[in-house]
Amino acid sequence: MSVKPPVADPSHPSLTASGQSEALQRRAHEKIPGGAHTYAKGDDQYPEGAPAFIVRGRGCRVWDLDGREFIEYGMGLRSVTLGHAYPAVVEAATAAMKQGTNFTRPSPLELEAAERLLGLIEGADMAKFAKNGSDVTTAAVKLARAHTGRDLVAICRDQPFFSTDDWFIGTTAMPAGIPQSIRAMTLSFRYNDLDSVDALFRRYRGQIACLVLEPAASQEPAPGFLEGLRARCDQEEAVLIFDEMITGFRWHRGGAQKLYGVTPDLSAFGKGIANGFSVSALVGRRALMELGGIRHDRERVFLLSTTHGAETHALAASIATMKIYEDEGVVEFLHRQGARLRAGIDDAVRRLGLSGHFQLAGRDCNLVYAAKDAEGKPSQAFRTLVLQEALKRGILMPSLVVSYSHGDDEIDRTVEALGEVLGVYRQALDRGIDRFLEGRLVQPVFRPRN
Repeated sequence: MSVKPPVADPSHPSLTASGQSEALQRRAHEKIPGGAHTYAKGDDQYPEGAPAFIVRGRGCRVWDLDGREFIEYGMGLRSVTLGHAYPAVVEAATAAMKQGTNFTRPSPLELEAAERLLGLIEGADMAKFAKNGSDVTTAAVKLARAHTGRDLVAICRDQPFFSTDDWFIGTTAMPAGIPQSIRAMTLSFRYNDLDSVDALFRRYRGQIACLVLEPAASQEPAPGFLEGLRARCDQEEAVLIFDEMITGFRWHRGGAQKLYGVTPDLSAFGKGIANGFSVSALVGRRALMELGGIRHDRERVFLLSTTHGAETHALAASIATMKIYEDEGVVEFLHRQGARLRAGIDDAVRRLGLSGHFQLAGRDCNLVYAAKDAEGKPSQAFRTLVLQEALKRGILMPSLVVSYSHGDDEIDRTVEALGEVLGVYRQALDRGIDRFLEGRLVQPVFRPRN
């Protein structure tokens, strides 16, 4: 190899957590299953000594219980697209909160938020708000079943997550507690593989209510793939559902469906729609959405009816977020900063001969990474090493997904830090990883046993 890898920098100490953090972690596991209310935030997803609790955030920086500062990527599981405590959003939410957060009749904010969202999403006639992505993806499945009179659901097996509800979790490596009869009603197809879709429609003719997928994830749609799904759903009288939790408000302010020019029947939005406030939305064609309303003579669908689904402060935050997207070049900025980050990291990967071991994937606005061992196989050990060494250098990076607050200085600092991290990675490949790891390995969320 022509380039000599840098040695590990002794100025970066081993990760250590304070006694206060460790005590709080122990208490959390006593009171909360898993120690956190979201599996992806759990201790098993991070190396030992990682920040146990985040107490404050501003822009793209966060501080933990011990006062340590980190540049954060992923930003609240990709929900904080503008930045932590983004002033315009906080001000809008605070103003609404001071007027009361929840009433016995609708607030005008419910209509204002719906009209603004529908103004962004072409082909969507009606909207219904909830709190979580799972709420609205499950509502979409229910509408599809009611509309078609069919039971079976087909999901894209190459994509990691659609809902916490049984129709999806029954397909994962953690199906405990879900009856086999429910698990059997969810089928799967492959992304960019129309033949696998055709095979399902042939085998289960007249039984499939809907196809559910993200329009894109780490892979881009092959030419004609999304268009092919649209045509097949029309032909088979099935419902096409796009999960735009991640692609919405990142790929395009009108969703990935606008970018790719394919309109689904129903779409599920969330995450970036309110810059981290709890808002999700189901939008779609009137013929389906109205089944959850009171202006039709068909059998009624109990669609979405949540006590907190239209809290005023959250909807005000969503309106402010959407306005910023309309007035400023947020999506363009996300792509530009992601491209800057990708270029810097790719350069370090090439210099260190790591092309088959550390790899970036996804659109520039939504970068993820894969860590692989000496044989080029995905490795939890090497992922642990990357997280561990990045944290030492002040970078918290379960992914490399940027926000509107990741300026050039933060991107350049990350590129510099990752250059050092990858230097350690190179040494671990050459000398053996065990001598570089400082604790237990991180684990995948979906695993049948601990």
